[in-house]
Formats: sequence, structure tokens, C-alpha cells
Amino acid sequence: MRKRLPLLLLLAAALVPVMLLVQGCNKNNDSTPLTPYVTVNPIVSNLKDTTLRVDYQIQNFVIGTVTSYGVCWSSSKNNPTTADSKNNVATSPSAVNYTATINGLTPNTLYYVRAYAVMNSTTYYSPAVQVTTLKTGGGNNMYGTVSTFAGQTTAGYSNGTGTAATLSNPQGIAVDNAGNLYVADTYNNSIRKITPAGVVTYLAGTGAAGYADGNAASAQFYAPIGIAVDASGNVYVADAGNNAIRKITTAGVVSTLAGGKFSGYVDSTGTNARFNAPTGVAVDASGNLYVTDRINSAIRKVTPAGKVTTFAGTNTVGYVDSTGTSALFRSPTGIVIDGANLYVTDLGNYAIRKIVISSAKVSTLLGNPTPSADVLNSPVAIASDQKGKLFITDQTGRILMIGTNNVLYNLGGNAATYGFADGDGTAAKFDSPQGLAVDASGNVYVADNNNNRIRKIVVKTAP
Repeated sequence: MRKRLPLLLLLAAALVPVMLLVQGCNKNNDSTPLTPYVTVNPIVSNLKDTTLRVDYQIQNFVIGTVTSYGVCWSSSKNNPTTADSKNNVATSPSAVNYTATINGLTPNTLYYVRAYAVMNSTTYYSPAVQVTTLKTGGGNNMYGTVSTFAGQTTAGYSNGTGTAATLSNPQGIAVDNAGNLYVADTYNNSIRKITPAGVVTYLAGTGAAGYADGNAASAQFYAPIGIAVDASGNVYVADAGNNAIRKITTAGVVSTLAGGKFSGYVDSTGTNARFNAPTGVAVDASGNLYVTDRINSAIRKVTPAGKVTTFAGTNTVGYVDSTGTSALFRSPTGIVIDGANLYVTDLGNYAIRKIVISSAKVSTLLGNPTPSADVLNSPVAIASDQKGKLFITDQTGRILMIGTNNVLYNLGGNAATYGFADGDGTAAKFDSPQGLAVDASGNVYVADNNNNRIRKIVVKTAP
């Protein structure tokens, strides 16, 4: 019988949307009309030669009513209006997710697409999305060539090169400046290191579940999941079973930076702080950590001195875009820092949430609490490359990429299709893929959990 991870240890990911936000300025005098504005997180999905899909969300936070909304597009105007081609819907939403499919497009053609909403007889537009339709037959499409980098079908705890090494349900993965991979080998309760040549070694842990600091070879972990590495080579681990954030120095010394053994929800310093199944961790240039505290449905911040505060969310589940602890999450899992922002896989809400680090403002980049096999289904982990592309693992079997052109691509695998196969695009198969990382060359590495492997994806463009 195939082994499945318990809910506590699973992370998630799937296909993506465009968000239209119709918002207003807060003013103390409720009788004063609010000025609406439109912003957009532009992501196009299901891109083909003659059709594409736009997903967006209208949020009416102003005095007034949204009387109609939709998308408009043009191949000649870089800022199309409702006078051009459009999909129009009459409605009066207050906060609803919508999808628009555009048909009858010309293959291999650049289009400009904007979402719009009509409020108080005024039309408000999002910025334009630029997207080129595929060539007839699928040319221009982005896909991945998937191969096995390390590990094999049989779970184990042996070192070696490539497929000669064995792992047991790996989940987290990170890459350093030299291209070395660090893997949270979850069922082996250890941290493994893999060189660019595929040589797998033990970094820390004994293979037995436990909780002990000290020398890397004698230190113990319990179901480690998230992992990150800083510019100096220190490794940080979200030790989920021990409810702790652990640090491994370049000298091979393991310590507890915050939390430890007992679950809870306490902001404090070091081992006085409490987490409940931390699953994701990211580190900034100053050494601050951002942790997805999964069961507490919160994003916690840990300073280099081990001081823990709640950065966003609280220990209440929900789905609210707001600022800091006024925002709500539901089982956040993966996290990545990309410039001035954090991106979080909000697994229970089937969404990718964006957090502006300077203000702790939380918004929804894509997805919503209703899962979609075409958009976001089970997002569990997220990574970014040096060019700003985002990569997402869909726990149901897909690896997704949001390109710098704001188009969502399926690099490999198929939703709800489990198995193992190397190959191109949808010919490849994964079984509960979890964490992922991107090296300086743009290669993507995936912890293929139930296949006990680390997979490598080279991103390509179809001719």
C-alpha cells in the first residue's frame, strides 16, 4: 500500500488567476464619498492559441455599487477600454471571485488585457496585462524537462550519488550560493546535503526522531519540513514535530533559535516562544526569519537574537486581506522572500497570499477559498528565481510557474495524477510534490515526497 503523510506533514499547489480589486480610501466621516481605485495582480491561465482565461476578484470597499464588470482586450491598443472587445457582466458584488474566458483570438499574437469595473457610472480599469497567444500546435509555450536528481523509489537512509542515495519522504528544500541543496528528509528526521554533482551526504540528525542540540552528527530533529539557508551558509529548519526553529551553523553546530518541543502560541524570545507545527521558513538579508506557523494560521517573525513576534495573521483561521494581525490565514505552509514582499502558500484557502514586508499588508495574489483544478487547487510550497518568477508546487501533482509576463504555466505533471515518470511537461509525473528551490541558473529542484526523490526541472520554451 502506498504510504501517505498525515495531514500535519503535508504541504500543497495548482493553476492561477488575475485579481481585480475595487477599493476605497478610509475616511473618518462615513458620509464623505470614498474615491474608488482599481489595482490588479495580473495572471493569465489556460493560455492557448486562440483562447485564454483571466481570473479576478472584485472587492467593493467604497460607498457605491459595482453595476458591471469584466475584461476588455485589444491587439493594437496597449490600454484597451470597454469600447474595444470585452466580456461584460452586470452584477452588484461586494467581494466575489470571477473568471473570464476570451475566445476567438489570433494565434501567436500580442494582446493587451485589462479588467474593469463600473461604479457610480464611472469605469475603473486595472493595469494592462501583455500576453502573446501560443502558436498553432503549442509553440511559444513554457514547459519543463523533468529528471531525477537524487533518490529512488525505495525509501532509505543511505548516502551516495544521484539515484544510488536514498531518502524518506523529503519535504523542504533550499539552495545556497554555490548550488548545494539542503533537504529536510522528513521521515528520516534529518537534514541532507546534495552537491551540484548529485552527491548526497548527512548534514545533521541521526535518523531517529528526537530533540537534541549540539554537534550535527548527534543532534536530533522530529519531522523537519521547512528549510532555508542564508548568505553565510547557515541553515534554518522548521522542525515541525518539535515546534521549533533550529539553526545549523557552517561549523556543524545545531541550536534552537526559537520555540521547542511544546506546542502553543506565544510571542517571546528563544525557547520561551511557542509555535504549533511550523512548516515553512524564509530568511532575509539581515538574518530575520519568517515562519509559516501552520496550525496557528499565522506568519511569525524571528530576529537573529531569537525574538519571536506575530507578523501577520493570528491563531484564528479565516480568509481576510488586511494588515498584520487583522489578516487571516488557514493553514499557511510555504513561504518565500522576493524583494520587498513575502509570498505564502495559504493551503487551507487554496490561495497565494502576498505580504508587503514594510507594512505587513496582506493581499491575495491568486486563488480563493474554492479550490479549482484549472487555477489553484492545493498550493503547498513556493520559491522564486533571480528574475522574479514564482514557482509553486501543487500537491496534487503539478509544478507551476508564474512568468514575468504574468502568465501561469504548468511546467510538469497533471492535477490529481500521481505516479513517477521523467519527461517533458505533462508527460512527467510526481507523487505529492512538496518543497522546491531554484538555483542561480534557473533550474528548479522539487522534493517529490512519496517518490522519495529530488527531481530537477529545466525550464524551456516550445519552438
